Amino acid sequence: MSTGEKVGVPLKRVTSALENFAPQQLSESWDNTGLLVEPYTARNITKVLLTNDLTEDVALEAHGSGCEMIISYHPPIFAPMKSVVQSAWKERIVSFLLEKQISLYSPHTSWDSVRGGVNDWLASAFSVEESKPLIPAALNPQVGAGRLLQLKSRISLSDAVSRVKELTGLLHVRFAIGKGKDMSSEIDSVALCAGSGSSVLKGANAGLYLTGEMLHHDVLDAAQKGISVILTNHSDSERGFLKGFSTNLQNLLDNEVQVLVSKVDRDPLVTV
Repeated sequence: MSTGEKVGVPLKRVTSALENFAPQQLSESWDNTGLLVEPYTARNITKVLLTNDLTEDVALEAHGSGCEMIISYHPPIFAPMKSVVQSAWKERIVSFLLEKQISLYSPHTSWDSVRGGVNDWLASAFSVEESKPLIPAALNPQVGAGRLLQLKSRISLSDAVSRVKELTGLLHVRFAIGKGKDMSSEIDSVALCAGSGSSVLKGANAGLYLTGEMLHHDVLDAAQKGISVILTNHSDSERGFLKGFSTNLQNLLDNEVQVLVSKVDRDPLVTV
Protein backbone atom coordinates (compact mmCIF):
# COMPACT_ATOMS: atom_id res chain seq x y z
CA MET A 1 0.00 0.00 0.00
CA SER A 2 1.46 3.38 -0.97
CA THR A 3 1.92 6.12 1.61
CA GLY A 4 -1.24 8.16 2.09
CA GLU A 5 -3.50 5.66 0.35
CA LYS A 6 -6.88 5.39 2.03
CA VAL A 7 -8.03 2.08 3.44
CA GLY A 8 -11.60 0.87 3.62
CA VAL A 9 -14.44 2.02 1.40
CA PRO A 10 -16.72 5.09 1.28
CA LEU A 11 -19.92 4.93 3.32
CA LYS A 12 -21.94 5.07 0.10
CA ARG A 13 -20.44 1.80 -1.07
CA VAL A 14 -21.57 0.02 2.09
CA THR A 15 -25.08 1.46 1.95
CA SER A 16 -25.31 0.54 -1.75
CA ALA A 17 -24.35 -3.06 -0.95
CA LEU A 18 -27.03 -3.15 1.76
CA GLU A 19 -29.64 -1.69 -0.61
CA ASN A 20 -28.72 -4.19 -3.32
CA PHE A 21 -29.26 -7.02 -0.86
CA ALA A 22 -32.54 -5.68 0.56
CA PRO A 23 -34.01 -2.57 -1.10
CA GLN A 24 -35.48 -0.09 1.34
CA GLN A 25 -38.78 -0.27 -0.59
CA LEU A 26 -39.30 -3.73 0.99
CA SER A 27 -39.64 -2.10 4.42
CA GLU A 28 -43.08 -1.76 5.95
CA SER A 29 -44.62 1.72 5.67
CA TRP A 30 -44.53 2.22 9.46
CA ASP A 31 -40.85 1.33 9.71
CA ASN A 32 -37.83 3.65 9.91
CA THR A 33 -35.05 2.07 7.88
CA GLY A 34 -31.97 3.09 5.95
CA LEU A 35 -29.12 5.44 6.91
CA LEU A 36 -30.16 7.01 10.23
CA VAL A 37 -26.95 8.69 11.42
CA GLU A 38 -24.34 10.21 9.10
CA PRO A 39 -21.57 12.23 10.78
CA TYR A 40 -20.66 15.61 9.27
CA THR A 41 -17.06 14.54 8.63
CA ALA A 42 -16.95 11.63 6.18
CA ARG A 43 -14.75 8.64 7.03
CA ASN A 44 -13.94 5.58 5.00
CA ILE A 45 -15.41 2.41 6.47
CA THR A 46 -12.85 -0.20 7.51
CA LYS A 47 -14.91 -2.01 10.18
CA VAL A 48 -18.66 -2.52 10.59
CA LEU A 49 -20.40 -3.84 13.70
CA LEU A 50 -23.61 -5.83 13.24
CA THR A 51 -26.09 -5.86 16.11
CA ASN A 52 -29.72 -6.75 16.62
CA ASP A 53 -30.34 -3.90 19.06
CA LEU A 54 -28.24 -0.77 19.53
CA THR A 55 -27.71 -0.10 23.23
CA GLU A 56 -25.13 2.17 24.84
CA ASP A 57 -22.96 -0.88 25.54
CA VAL A 58 -23.04 -1.84 21.87
CA ALA A 59 -22.13 1.71 20.83
CA LEU A 60 -19.14 1.61 23.18
CA GLU A 61 -18.19 -1.80 21.78
CA ALA A 62 -18.25 -0.42 18.24
CA HIS A 63 -16.00 2.49 19.18
CA GLY A 64 -13.65 0.25 21.15
CA SER A 65 -13.36 -2.11 18.17
CA GLY A 66 -12.49 0.74 15.80
CA CYS A 67 -15.73 0.57 13.81
CA GLU A 68 -16.77 3.52 11.68
CA MET A 69 -20.25 2.09 11.12
CA ILE A 70 -22.95 0.18 12.98
CA ILE A 71 -25.69 -1.81 11.28
CA SER A 72 -28.49 -2.24 13.82
CA TYR A 73 -31.27 -4.55 12.67
CA HIS A 74 -33.80 -2.75 14.88
CA PRO A 75 -33.85 1.03 14.30
CA PRO A 76 -33.04 2.77 17.59
CA ILE A 77 -34.48 5.99 16.17
CA PHE A 78 -38.18 5.35 15.69
CA ALA A 79 -40.26 8.10 17.26
CA PRO A 80 -39.17 11.61 16.24
CA MET A 81 -36.49 13.14 18.47
CA LYS A 82 -37.09 16.70 19.62
CA SER A 83 -33.62 17.05 21.07
CA VAL A 84 -30.26 15.30 21.29
CA VAL A 85 -29.23 15.72 24.92
CA GLN A 86 -27.91 13.44 27.65
CA SER A 87 -31.13 12.79 29.58
CA ALA A 88 -32.36 9.78 27.54
CA TRP A 89 -30.41 6.72 26.45
CA LYS A 90 -31.35 6.84 22.75
CA GLU A 91 -30.37 10.49 22.53
CA ARG A 92 -27.06 9.72 24.25
CA ILE A 93 -26.37 7.07 21.61
CA VAL A 94 -26.98 9.50 18.75
CA SER A 95 -24.79 12.10 20.45
CA PHE A 96 -22.03 9.53 20.99
CA LEU A 97 -22.13 8.29 17.38
CA LEU A 98 -21.89 11.82 16.00
CA GLU A 99 -19.03 12.70 18.36
CA LYS A 100 -17.11 9.53 17.45
CA GLN A 101 -18.01 9.86 13.73
CA ILE A 102 -19.78 6.48 13.56
CA SER A 103 -22.53 6.00 10.96
CA LEU A 104 -25.70 4.03 11.67
CA TYR A 105 -27.84 2.01 9.25
CA SER A 106 -30.98 0.03 10.14
CA PRO A 107 -32.62 -2.47 7.73
CA HIS A 108 -35.33 -4.06 9.97
CA THR A 109 -38.37 -5.16 7.92
CA SER A 110 -36.49 -5.01 4.59
CA TRP A 111 -34.36 -7.87 5.93
CA ASP A 112 -37.52 -9.70 7.03
CA SER A 113 -39.08 -9.52 3.57
CA VAL A 114 -36.13 -10.25 1.29
CA ARG A 115 -35.21 -13.73 0.11
CA GLY A 116 -32.18 -14.89 2.05
CA GLY A 117 -33.13 -12.61 4.94
CA VAL A 118 -34.11 -13.11 8.56
CA ASN A 119 -37.29 -15.13 7.99
CA ASP A 120 -35.53 -17.47 5.59
CA TRP A 121 -32.77 -17.95 8.17
CA LEU A 122 -35.43 -18.89 10.74
CA ALA A 123 -36.99 -21.26 8.20
CA SER A 124 -33.65 -23.02 7.79
CA ALA A 125 -34.38 -24.89 11.04
CA PHE A 126 -36.52 -27.17 8.87
CA SER A 127 -36.15 -29.22 5.70
CA VAL A 128 -38.43 -27.24 3.41
CA GLU A 129 -40.20 -28.32 0.23
CA GLU A 130 -41.85 -24.95 -0.46
CA SER A 131 -41.66 -21.52 1.15
CA LYS A 132 -43.79 -18.48 0.40
CA PRO A 133 -44.51 -15.18 2.16
CA LEU A 134 -47.54 -15.06 4.44
CA ILE A 135 -48.16 -11.47 3.32
CA PRO A 136 -46.66 -10.97 -0.17
CA ALA A 137 -45.17 -7.57 -0.97
CA ALA A 138 -47.16 -5.48 -3.46
CA LEU A 139 -44.20 -4.88 -5.75
CA ASN A 140 -42.96 -8.48 -5.69
CA PRO A 141 -45.15 -11.35 -4.41
CA GLN A 142 -42.08 -13.59 -4.08
CA VAL A 143 -41.00 -11.59 -1.01
CA GLY A 144 -42.87 -10.20 1.96
CA ALA A 145 -43.74 -10.67 5.63
CA GLY A 146 -43.47 -14.06 7.32
CA ARG A 147 -43.15 -17.46 5.68
CA LEU A 148 -45.48 -20.40 5.15
CA LEU A 149 -43.43 -23.58 4.89
CA GLN A 150 -44.41 -26.91 3.43
CA LEU A 151 -41.99 -29.46 4.86
CA LYS A 152 -40.33 -32.20 2.81
CA SER A 153 -41.55 -34.77 5.30
CA ARG A 154 -43.64 -34.86 8.45
CA ILE A 155 -41.82 -34.26 11.75
CA SER A 156 -42.93 -34.53 15.37
CA LEU A 157 -43.55 -31.48 17.51
CA SER A 158 -40.71 -32.65 19.72
CA ASP A 159 -38.37 -32.66 16.72
CA ALA A 160 -39.58 -29.20 15.69
CA VAL A 161 -38.74 -27.79 19.12
CA SER A 162 -35.29 -29.39 19.02
CA ARG A 163 -34.57 -27.94 15.57
CA VAL A 164 -35.51 -24.43 16.67
CA LYS A 165 -33.30 -24.73 19.77
CA GLU A 166 -30.39 -25.94 17.65
CA LEU A 167 -30.70 -23.09 15.13
CA THR A 168 -31.09 -20.33 17.71
CA GLY A 169 -28.67 -21.77 20.26
CA LEU A 170 -31.32 -21.45 22.98
CA LEU A 171 -31.54 -23.87 25.88
CA HIS A 172 -35.22 -23.09 26.38
CA VAL A 173 -38.16 -21.89 24.30
CA ARG A 174 -41.78 -21.26 25.26
CA PHE A 175 -44.18 -23.81 23.81
CA ALA A 176 -47.96 -24.06 23.60
CA ILE A 177 -49.24 -27.42 22.44
CA GLY A 178 -52.26 -27.47 20.18
CA LYS A 179 -55.51 -28.93 21.48
CA GLY A 180 -55.67 -32.68 20.99
CA LYS A 181 -51.93 -32.93 20.28
CA ASP A 182 -48.94 -34.32 22.18
CA MET A 183 -45.19 -34.04 21.61
CA SER A 184 -45.19 -37.05 19.28
CA SER A 185 -47.88 -35.50 17.05
CA GLU A 186 -46.56 -34.78 13.56
CA ILE A 187 -46.78 -31.65 11.40
CA ASP A 188 -46.05 -31.02 7.75
CA SER A 189 -46.37 -27.21 7.70
CA VAL A 190 -44.99 -24.26 9.66
CA ALA A 191 -45.99 -20.59 9.62
CA LEU A 192 -43.28 -18.33 11.00
CA CYS A 193 -42.48 -14.67 11.52
CA ALA A 194 -39.29 -13.38 13.12
CA GLY A 195 -39.84 -10.88 15.93
CA SER A 196 -43.42 -10.20 16.97
CA GLY A 197 -45.64 -12.39 14.82
CA SER A 198 -49.22 -12.07 16.08
CA SER A 199 -50.57 -9.96 13.21
CA VAL A 200 -48.66 -11.77 10.46
CA LEU A 201 -49.48 -15.29 11.66
CA LYS A 202 -53.16 -14.64 12.39
CA GLY A 203 -55.29 -17.03 10.37
CA ALA A 204 -52.34 -18.88 8.80
CA ASN A 205 -53.14 -22.51 8.02
CA ALA A 206 -50.26 -24.51 9.50
CA GLY A 207 -49.61 -27.14 12.13
CA LEU A 208 -47.09 -24.96 13.98
CA TYR A 209 -46.53 -21.24 14.51
CA LEU A 210 -42.97 -20.06 15.17
CA THR A 211 -42.14 -16.51 16.24
CA GLY A 212 -40.35 -14.49 18.89
CA GLU A 213 -43.37 -13.24 20.79
CA MET A 214 -47.17 -13.30 20.56
CA LEU A 215 -49.98 -11.84 22.61
CA HIS A 216 -51.42 -14.22 25.19
CA HIS A 217 -54.87 -14.33 23.61
CA ASP A 218 -53.41 -15.04 20.16
CA VAL A 219 -51.42 -17.98 21.57
CA LEU A 220 -54.55 -19.22 23.34
CA ASP A 221 -56.61 -18.91 20.17
CA ALA A 222 -54.06 -20.84 18.08
CA ALA A 223 -53.71 -23.61 20.67
CA GLN A 224 -57.49 -24.04 20.96
CA LYS A 225 -57.62 -24.44 17.18
CA GLY A 226 -55.07 -27.28 17.39
CA ILE A 227 -52.08 -25.19 16.25
CA SER A 228 -48.96 -25.48 18.40
CA VAL A 229 -46.81 -22.40 19.05
CA ILE A 230 -43.08 -21.92 19.68
CA LEU A 231 -41.89 -18.57 21.11
CA THR A 232 -38.18 -17.81 21.39
CA ASN A 233 -38.22 -14.22 22.80
CA HIS A 234 -38.37 -11.39 20.27
CA SER A 235 -34.79 -10.83 19.20
CA ASP A 236 -33.71 -14.45 19.71
CA SER A 237 -35.76 -15.24 16.60
CA GLU A 238 -33.61 -12.75 14.63
CA ARG A 239 -30.11 -12.44 16.09
CA GLY A 240 -28.68 -15.67 14.67
CA PHE A 241 -29.04 -14.29 11.14
CA LEU A 242 -26.22 -11.81 11.78
CA LYS A 243 -23.39 -14.34 11.90
CA GLY A 244 -24.02 -15.66 8.40
CA PHE A 245 -24.76 -12.20 7.02
CA SER A 246 -21.45 -10.86 8.34
CA THR A 247 -19.61 -13.16 5.94
CA ASN A 248 -22.02 -12.32 3.12
CA LEU A 249 -21.55 -8.57 3.54
CA GLN A 250 -17.79 -8.88 3.80
CA ASN A 251 -17.80 -10.77 0.50
CA LEU A 252 -20.09 -8.18 -1.12
CA LEU A 253 -17.50 -5.55 -0.16
CA ASP A 254 -14.62 -7.62 -1.62
CA ASN A 255 -13.17 -8.16 1.86
CA GLU A 256 -12.11 -4.52 1.99
CA VAL A 257 -14.22 -4.08 5.14
CA GLN A 258 -14.10 -6.21 8.28
CA VAL A 259 -17.61 -7.09 9.46
CA LEU A 260 -17.95 -7.93 13.15
CA VAL A 261 -20.93 -9.23 15.13
CA SER A 262 -21.62 -7.65 18.52
CA LYS A 263 -20.59 -9.73 21.53
CA VAL A 264 -22.63 -7.71 24.04
CA ASP A 265 -25.96 -7.58 22.16
CA ARG A 266 -28.57 -9.85 23.73
CA ASP A 267 -32.30 -10.10 24.29
CA PRO A 268 -33.33 -8.15 27.42
CA LEU A 269 -35.41 -11.13 28.57
CA VAL A 270 -33.81 -14.28 29.97
CA THR A 271 -35.32 -17.38 31.56
CA VAL A 272 -34.26 -17.67 35.22
